[in-house]
Parts: sequence; structure tokens; C-alpha cells
Amino acid sequence: MSWAGPDEILLSTSLAGFLDKKLIVLLRDGRKLLGTLCSFDQFANVVLQGACERVIVGEQYCDVPLGLYVIRGENVVLIGELICYCIEQDREKDELPAQMTCVSEAEIRKAEKAEREARDLKGTMRKRMEFLDFD
Repeated sequence: MSWAGPDEILLSTSLAGFLDKKLIVLLRDGRKLLGTLCSFDQFANVVLQGACERVIVGEQYCDVPLGLYVIRGENVVLIGELICYCIEQDREKDELPAQMTCVSEAEIRKAEKAEREARDLKGTMRKRMEFLDFD
């Protein structure tokens, strides 16, 4: 039996290179969190400073502030560095498609609710039409 060399092993210690960098974390439930990596452990539990949840509905998005946020490692699907560039007034902005528009939290919640209701309506319509055999 051969053992993998140190260059071939990717453990949670590989997160050390991301300390104090802005990250995006994709969770199992589909949420996307952005923040600066403060700490992590061997189970990939991570602590994000200045965290916010990016909610995207269609071509609208909103960053909902969360503050200091602890994420349990078993809920993490993907962690990646968020590349930012500077724009006027020394503010940082991450790369987003040109058609995306930033809206308020109230507007994005309203859009989320409308999207969820449309999806639920589509499901109930499909159930009502089950007696028809389209095959």
C-alpha cells in the first residue's frame, strides 16, 4: 500500500492560505455566504467576519448583512476566494454580470416569495393534470 505524498493531500489545513481573504461559501441548502475567513478547524468549521448572504432572484441580488458568522463544516459544499477589484471611492466590488441589479432586502424577499409561489403553483398544476397520460 502506498501513501500519498504531502503535495497530493488536500485537507482542511489547505484553508490556511485563505485566512484574512474574502471568500464565498456555498452551503448544502443553496445559500451563498460572503465574508472574510477568520478561523477554521480540522472539520472545516469556518468563522467568517463581516459575513453577508447573497440572495439572487432572476437578475436581481441583495447582500443581507449577517456580521460574525460560524458555519458548521458538514454544511459546506464549496469554499472559494472571491476576487475583488477597486472602483471609484476606494470601494471594493466583486465581479458580477452587467445585467445584475442590486436591490433592497425588502425587494429581494418579495421577489423570493413570488418565485416560491410560482414554483408551488406549477407543482400543484402538475398534480392536477396527472390523470392525463401524455406518454
